Amino acid sequence: MYTSRGITAAPHRDALLGAAIGTAFVVTWSSGFIGAQLGAGAAPASTLLAWRFIVAGGLLLAWAAWRRPRIPPRDLALHVLIGALGQGGYLYGVFAAAEHGVSAGVDNLITALQPLIAAVLAVPVLGERITRRQLAGFAAGVGGVALVVGGDLRGGAPPWAYALPLAATLCLVGATLLERRTRPSIGLLDALTVQAGISALLFTALAGATGGLAPPADPAFWTAVAVLVGPAMLGGYGLYWVNVRRSGVGRASALLYLTPPATMLGAWALFGSTLTPLSLAGVLACAAAVAVVLRAPAAGSRRNGRGPRALRRSRVRRAAADPEAWGGSPPTPERRRAASR
Repeated sequence: MYTSRGITAAPHRDALLGAAIGTAFVVTWSSGFIGAQLGAGAAPASTLLAWRFIVAGGLLLAWAAWRRPRIPPRDLALHVLIGALGQGGYLYGVFAAAEHGVSAGVDNLITALQPLIAAVLAVPVLGERITRRQLAGFAAGVGGVALVVGGDLRGGAPPWAYALPLAATLCLVGATLLERRTRPSIGLLDALTVQAGISALLFTALAGATGGLAPPADPAFWTAVAVLVGPAMLGGYGLYWVNVRRSGVGRASALLYLTPPATMLGAWALFGSTLTPLSLAGVLACAAAVAVVLRAPAAGSRRNGRGPRALRRSRVRRAAADPEAWGGSPPTPERRRAASR
């Protein structure tokens, strides 16, 4: 079959770009857990979160003041709600659960339900497709996370505290579905500016109400803030939305299964945490689960009967009919027949 160089190279470049963005997302999202661990002994969670968003919001607002973007009122209102759910609600649930005695393992395991819940709800809400193979991959991902965090699955917290990470998970799912359903038109940095601003207001009010707004002088606190602002928020949270927009809710959410293994490896490298054979098996299980989900046909690719092969044939036919695809010479009948196969 005759194909133009551009037709064959474009999907390859797109796949490499997607893999690079996905890898960067997993690493930077996982840094949020490392930052939380760095600052855990220096200040309460409300103080750490308040200053995370005060710093992040200040930087983003300064950038916005220089650019002077025009944000439609509808998009402003939507991103206020998305930020309140995806950053305020999600982070408060995760951090508050830890403060009330929920172990990191249980916290991670409950929030690991997010990809499965998001993928299932994206079917009726967004019209995305989920195949049986993908559903099996999502379920296997939960099992892999359970193996990764198996050494820290302990009780001791009051029963109501276990609802906090579940509420956090539902907040992130709600923010994701809302953004995809309404499709605000503003760019990513403008969206992050609005979301950081509302989160700064929420967590500043919370920290002020509990008397914990004043930051400590401990260098560990400011190191944690730097990690939470740079890699975790501007990197991880920003790349989360990039992945959602590029590949859909289900496939992007599946990458979250790789964050507990990445966090575990980071904690081992930085804090000397123990790696057990069971947790290493969990790493492999998570990787296999994500591979199953991502290798399945993209959501919605067959809604109109045009799967990946049909779309590729269509592109090749168009290229065959375009003289520019053949260096300016008109396509011969033989080339047309070959391209239509």
